[in-house]
Amino acid sequence: MSNSSSLLPIIAILPFLGALIPGVMIRAGRTACATFTALPTLIALVMLAVLAPQVLQGGVVQTEIAWLPQLGLSVAFFLDGLGLLFAAMILGVGLLITLYARYYLSGEDPMGQFYVYLLLFQGAMLGIVISDNILLLLIFWELTSLSSFLLIGYWKHLPEGRQGARMALAVTGAGGLAMIGGMLILGDIAGSYNLTDILDQGEAIRASEWYLPALVLILLGAFTKSAQFPFHFWLPHAMAAPTPVSAYLHSATMVKAGVFLMARMWPVLSGTEAWFYIVSIVGLVTMVLGALIALFKDDLKALLAFSTVSHLGLLTMLLGFGTDKAAVAAVFHIINHLTFKAALFMTAGIVDHETHTRDIKRLGGLAKFMPVTALIGTVAALSMAGIPFFNGFLSKEMMLEEASHTGWFGNPWIVPALATLGALLSVAYSLRFIFHVFAGPPRDDYPAKPHDPPFGMYAAPALLCVLVMLIGILPWVAEPVVTVAASAVTGADLHPHLKIWHGVTPALFMSIVAVLGGAVLLAIHRPLDRAWQDAPRPEAKVIFDALVGGAAGLARRVSEALHDGAISRYLAIFVVATVALGAIAVFDGGLAPATRALLPIPPVAAAGWLLLIGATALIVVNHRNRFRALVLLGVIGLMISGGFVYLSAPDLALTQISVETVTIMLLLLALHFMPKHSPRESAPARRLRDGAIAVIAGGGVATLAMMFLTRDFSSISEFHLANSYKGGGGTNVVNVILVDFRGYDTYGEIIVLGIAGLTIYALMEALLNGPAARRLRARDFSRDRSRDRHPLMMVVGTRAMLPIATMVGIYIFLRGHNQPGGGFVAGLVISIALLMQYMASGFGWTQTRKRIEYHLMIGWGVVIAGLTGAAAWLFGEPFLTSTFGYVHWPPIEEFELASAMAFDLGVFLTVLGAVMLMLYSLSRIARYAGESVNVEPMDYDPSLKRNIKTPREDG
Repeated sequence: MSNSSSLLPIIAILPFLGALIPGVMIRAGRTACATFTALPTLIALVMLAVLAPQVLQGGVVQTEIAWLPQLGLSVAFFLDGLGLLFAAMILGVGLLITLYARYYLSGEDPMGQFYVYLLLFQGAMLGIVISDNILLLLIFWELTSLSSFLLIGYWKHLPEGRQGARMALAVTGAGGLAMIGGMLILGDIAGSYNLTDILDQGEAIRASEWYLPALVLILLGAFTKSAQFPFHFWLPHAMAAPTPVSAYLHSATMVKAGVFLMARMWPVLSGTEAWFYIVSIVGLVTMVLGALIALFKDDLKALLAFSTVSHLGLLTMLLGFGTDKAAVAAVFHIINHLTFKAALFMTAGIVDHETHTRDIKRLGGLAKFMPVTALIGTVAALSMAGIPFFNGFLSKEMMLEEASHTGWFGNPWIVPALATLGALLSVAYSLRFIFHVFAGPPRDDYPAKPHDPPFGMYAAPALLCVLVMLIGILPWVAEPVVTVAASAVTGADLHPHLKIWHGVTPALFMSIVAVLGGAVLLAIHRPLDRAWQDAPRPEAKVIFDALVGGAAGLARRVSEALHDGAISRYLAIFVVATVALGAIAVFDGGLAPATRALLPIPPVAAAGWLLLIGATALIVVNHRNRFRALVLLGVIGLMISGGFVYLSAPDLALTQISVETVTIMLLLLALHFMPKHSPRESAPARRLRDGAIAVIAGGGVATLAMMFLTRDFSSISEFHLANSYKGGGGTNVVNVILVDFRGYDTYGEIIVLGIAGLTIYALMEALLNGPAARRLRARDFSRDRSRDRHPLMMVVGTRAMLPIATMVGIYIFLRGHNQPGGGFVAGLVISIALLMQYMASGFGWTQTRKRIEYHLMIGWGVVIAGLTGAAAWLFGEPFLTSTFGYVHWPPIEEFELASAMAFDLGVFLTVLGAVMLMLYSLSRIARYAGESVNVEPMDYDPSLKRNIKTPREDG
């Protein structure tokens, strides 16, 4: 039974929206900040509760919003029993952690920042557990790595915090990259990227030859995220984070993401020997190894961290068994582990907060001073040990029962024995947590006087302990959630019965051995601890640091060899690789024979081509003379413009000649402050190499062009020609493409152009306020100055040209939708007219008459273009969808109005503002260099001081 609900996307996005609030609300106080952090979490939890009855009755809630359907990417969510369980855990514990952090964090900690990171992580985890598209799931998966990096490294002043964050990001990020490959393979096998479709094709996936690679890659992602051997080492180092982070990420959410993924993919990946042996072996080894290390850790959080590793191994092992009962046990233990481990982490945080130490050897006897904390810690630790009447006992018994029926390689004793050993070690470190921290006589050398914290700090772990005892005594209260979650894992209709007494079974004897053995280990812990400390053993952190150091050293050597700062080398590598790939494509036999003959070459076209080739060759010869190279560059640009005219592309010709004019004028201004000649930097052998590469690359492009010219091919231009008028309301196909069909590209381009103008301004600002400004002032420009810099004829000519050019620019702008022109060309035309004013009358005279700031012009251009595009949303259309209509205003004849004109206005303003800001930025160099700046229309007599002022005289 499947139902649709619009609540799912809201639940997914609420934490991200909520993350905008804490950074602001911290100004209203810590309580207000925590309240407004809890609010989006609480709303999402209420919405989840609204959907819960449908799921608990066996239904599935789904929502799908098409995004890029051609690529199989959609914003699709679904909520089944497994998703409901994890979403409830994420939101429920998130509320408790918000409350706990309010009292745990000190006044010096930036609490608003902490809550922002917390909500970002919460949203990423929610996205993982309710995503119905594996590509979307992968996005959220990587977001958990990034947001957890921020949380683990929250205390930036601690080196161990920064290192733990880097280690977690490196390990889980690498696993995430592997998982991306596995998921893409899985989607390719299933023919769909939607999880609900993939989960129905288990047999086809397991029968595929790509099953094993997909399995290994996906498991790498799951094992790294859930800290499974040999990737277990990152989790304890992440404990440098504040305790609320440890309690949330490492007991309830992040580390269980890998377990969730294995449970989610269980119907399609389990049921094979590869799954059974890989998953169960890794899980059992992790369970035993993590428990063994935890027993000898003196740091409370380190003990709990390795115990988390051990319990995650237990969950992985159960999922690896591949049976329905093992899946039920795994789901039940996920709930139980959440309750007791989050409570234990918060208890450790309370002990650290009140005593100022987490070192077990400096604690003991705290029950007298902290009775409430001791009670909470004892209840949670007894559940972790698997003692009867606590919920951990129930799932531990179910785990031992499944282990007793499982054999490896035909041996029925290996799995039960190791599972019992893991349970025994779990009892030992749990009892150590109780007796070495809270029991025993009080001490008189605590770093700080211990006492119970305020109610707000112990309320959250106390509530979790109530759940620990409630489920332990009345396990049937958890049965509905376990039933729907386990059924979602296995894909079968399960009806488990949770109970305290299972009779006299092998699991009972295994459990008795575990409890008694754990008590014995606690009794002899001191000599065992000395032996453990003296025993040689590999340190995972040392190995990791060595691997990272080696990889960084190798990367540095490769980078230094390839990236030596010479742009010629970068270009050579890029061009050679591109030509090689093109050659492979041409000569692999896939090229169809020519279908069209070349057209005859008219004399005019041949002459233009010869001029173009000649100018190009002259640039190669004269490239060190910057002025000559610039003139020849202008010739090439004009010839290309003529080529566009010849090929009936007036829009391109207009744009090309306008861009060419503006570029040459700006470059001429820049060349005034540069040496006349470029230095000779390349040796003859290198120039010969570069020339050979250039000739080969040019020949390759020419060959590619020849292939297109002599073969028939389909082009999207046919669509544009057919739909330009009826779809975009314009007969100028080029302009309609720019402002309608590909309007988003144009919008991005004007933003880039505006950024370029602002960047040049910022660079000049930095340049002219540093050592370079002093060197400019020291340079003598007098020998370069013309005695008639602003001649009368030029001044008069540009005065007459300005209104004419402005009128032409407006005309080009207005006709652009139906005739050659448009906002881009119009902006360039008017820019040229204004540039001529600067050239004719000087910077100072022209600048004093400027009424609009160029920065504002760029900003308004981008805003107008963006608002025009966003207006389409009001009518239910995609961004930048244009509309048009015809208006008749007597006595004016009927004319067309198109929304694209407003978008084109934004393009016009951005182009004009960016070009003029670049000119303004370059002109400032002259002023700082001590150039005289005329304040009258012309400076026909440079000796008249009244007409000329220097920057120093201007103040």
